[in-house]
Amino acid sequence: MRRPVIPAAIAHPVRLLPLSFLALILVGTLLLLLPFTRTGPYELDFMAAFFTSGSAVTVTGLANVDTATYWTPAGQAIILFLVEVGGLGIIAMATVLGLFIGGRLGLRTRLVAQADMHVVSLGEVGPLFRRVLVMMLGFQAAFAAVLVVRYRGSYYDDWATSLWHGIFDAVMAFNNAGFSLNSDSLTQYAGDWLVIAPISLAVFIGAMGFPVLAELFSGWRTPSRWTIHTRLTVWGSVLLLVLGALTFLALEWSNPATFGDYSVGNKILSGLEGSVMTRSGGLNSFDWGEVRPESLSVGTVLMFIGGGSASTAGGIKITTFLLLAYVIVAELRGDPQVTVGVRAIGSAVVRTSLTIALLAVMIVTSATMLVMLLSDFTFEDVLFECTSAFATAGLSTGITGELPASAQAVLVGLMFIGRVGTIAAASAFVLRRRAPRYHRPEEQPIIG
Repeated sequence: MRRPVIPAAIAHPVRLLPLSFLALILVGTLLLLLPFTRTGPYELDFMAAFFTSGSAVTVTGLANVDTATYWTPAGQAIILFLVEVGGLGIIAMATVLGLFIGGRLGLRTRLVAQADMHVVSLGEVGPLFRRVLVMMLGFQAAFAAVLVVRYRGSYYDDWATSLWHGIFDAVMAFNNAGFSLNSDSLTQYAGDWLVIAPISLAVFIGAMGFPVLAELFSGWRTPSRWTIHTRLTVWGSVLLLVLGALTFLALEWSNPATFGDYSVGNKILSGLEGSVMTRSGGLNSFDWGEVRPESLSVGTVLMFIGGGSASTAGGIKITTFLLLAYVIVAELRGDPQVTVGVRAIGSAVVRTSLTIALLAVMIVTSATMLVMLLSDFTFEDVLFECTSAFATAGLSTGITGELPASAQAVLVGLMFIGRVGTIAAASAFVLRRRAPRYHRPEEQPIIG
């Protein structure tokens, strides 16, 4: 029996990745168009279903309708499923199921998985996927348990409601998706350390990236043996967390519209939350539409940087940002090589980092101008919204639902590109690398 021929347009693993996510978005849209997914007052709305599905699959959390009141529990369960599958990665999910059922992986499946998870060698794919699934479910179960107990003790009168909210929030937090069963997100929990702290911690861990978590699981006591990728991700994430929190505290300390009226302890908690959520979390206990313009700018920068590679976070990724910083330092010093610690960074990695960063700037800038043409909102709000969509952060100043359908479609495109575009681009560059057989004559144009 002859094996089916896979069309050349989709045979390449880097092409399979975005096509798989696109297929999941379309399936999610069809599911959310079913009548039992919407509450009584709302009629069929294709854009609501399409936007929500795109936001869920890309683990963003932007919403053009109120998740708490527009969708029924069945619709909310579909959103939860789409976020879970999107967070793990549809190709990763298929690979994990294949491992449990058959125990073996084909070469094409391994290549697709390698593109999605950013592992270095094909031999690492199988064991990594097993750890990914166990870690993902384990972390979510642990955080859900903490939240369920807290919700039952302080917020909800029955265990069923507490369980549903706890599971939903834990899944959204670890997957860095900003959907919430409350119309005001986490506002009713503002200042509650037993809710905000676990959710923020789940977002922070989820944004580290599965390869980093796997390495930390086996060698967290020996930082000197960590790979350069893990060092950059861990210490870079901690640095951005501290700097972001201090900046938000300094800017919003006396702002009564955000957390200016809080106690000192609750201000610190809100500052940490703001720093974590801008990295890709999307949940919020204060209104981002009321923050100072300077805070909005800082949040935009943090969203653009994002979290760790091969994680549920978006942005250009912390490793890309830090590598570009090392490139600048090397140029200022006149060093012939870019070095991180005692290791040199290859020129191909530097070129990939520059390409991803510049493409991201071009995409976000172009989308911002387009949305401004299609709507009447200010530059600051639109830039924040577009960066949030591209970085799959899910934060908003409140304009998402007020944008016209055409502008919302632009945001869906940004979320899709932000989730799979940069991964596919980076993987394509890696897979296309080949040793040159000749060198062309060099010339040095005037720079600067």
